[in-house]
Amino acid sequence: MRYFKVLAALAGFLFIAGCAHKPKATMLSDADVLHNNVDALTQVIIYDVFTPPVASRIYGYTTLAQYEAMRYADPKYSSIVTKLRGFGKPPVPQKGKKYNFALAATKALFTVAHKVTFSIDSLKKYEDGVYAMYKDNLDDSTYARSVEFGEKIGKLILKRAAVDNYPQTRGKPRYLGDEGHARWRPTPPDYMDGVEFLWGTIKPFAMDTSAQFSPPPPPPYSEDKNSVFVKMYTDVYTTNKNLTPEQIEIAKFWDDNPFVIQHKGHLMFADKKITPGGHWIGITAIACKKTHSNAVKTAQAYALTSIALYDAFICCWEVKYKYSYARPVTNINEKLDHNWLPLLQTPPFPEYTAGHSTISAAAAVMLTHEFGDNFEYQDTSDLRYIGMQRHFKSFKLAAEETSRSRYYGGIHYLNSSLMGAQQGKQLGEFIWGKLKLDQ
Repeated sequence: MRYFKVLAALAGFLFIAGCAHKPKATMLSDADVLHNNVDALTQVIIYDVFTPPVASRIYGYTTLAQYEAMRYADPKYSSIVTKLRGFGKPPVPQKGKKYNFALAATKALFTVAHKVTFSIDSLKKYEDGVYAMYKDNLDDSTYARSVEFGEKIGKLILKRAAVDNYPQTRGKPRYLGDEGHARWRPTPPDYMDGVEFLWGTIKPFAMDTSAQFSPPPPPPYSEDKNSVFVKMYTDVYTTNKNLTPEQIEIAKFWDDNPFVIQHKGHLMFADKKITPGGHWIGITAIACKKTHSNAVKTAQAYALTSIALYDAFICCWEVKYKYSYARPVTNINEKLDHNWLPLLQTPPFPEYTAGHSTISAAAAVMLTHEFGDNFEYQDTSDLRYIGMQRHFKSFKLAAEETSRSRYYGGIHYLNSSLMGAQQGKQLGEFIWGKLKLDQ
């Protein structure tokens, strides 16, 4: 009996000793945690194949939640949501109590993400690792207090998300356009119905209405060979058949179609990659890392880019379905070449204005205000998805290249790309002025 007692005591000692010597998880920097949070979110957006407008909504709400929790780590940063429409006053930390605001920001972001994405099992697996790191390195009360605060922030953001008209746009009838002259209808090769035709009714973050930055109407239909209309589609056709290697590279680099359907004989499969908004979220990460931005600055940059993306998609989609303008492939197939297909696969929604041009110009304005006019960087955002990267001397030049890319790809008229860029620039400057963040 004494022998078993000795063994039990020894086993207990070894267990306690083993626990005592268990190494703590290595703490990541606060900024690295935030970058990893957003990257984990991006992977779920890709996996769940969210459309570009819906992806912008996910980035918008989640990164706002992350910022509103993280900003308390530096008193010179103020609330963003109080300057936007319909969020209300966010909660504040208890005075004199200790918090880890990176942990709170993580909890805030994923509290929102769980309600606006599908594949939350993947998110939970990532989250568990982050929370384990903090549990190893924080006292219990600080850990619990930080998690609770982040959850409160997340719930505030979700209250706004519940009334932005998104739920009301689900389950609506399909949009198939019509057969009228210069009117949009499903395009080859897959003839998919129009994506998110009610997105212009979503409640914006900063804009007063979705039509606040509406451009003039596109050129009217005409059969006159000297008309602007005929010259537009003829120009796309001629240009697309004579692209230089660099123009082809530019078009493919900025394609950012999250669900390109490939056809191999009778076999069909889809390539998944980042959305246009996801590309600019990646550029935001590059800028933050290059400047060694701290966690609060990083959280703010993600939030500002996301606000611009969210409102830009809304104002662009309002215009798209207002005019329901036909894509180049429709007119070219009818008037010039029945078998022609553009370099890039035509996205399933109306042509005017160009969405990527609009959102890129808006995001570039925000990033220029944050990091400067001549911010040179290597854009590796798409490297792991399509194996391509490009160098840019400024965000604005990158946005301008984006506009041209849609024309080179044969999916937009040059006019639509230019008008979209103008629309996005006006919106971006409006948002920056409204937020008054020149600190």
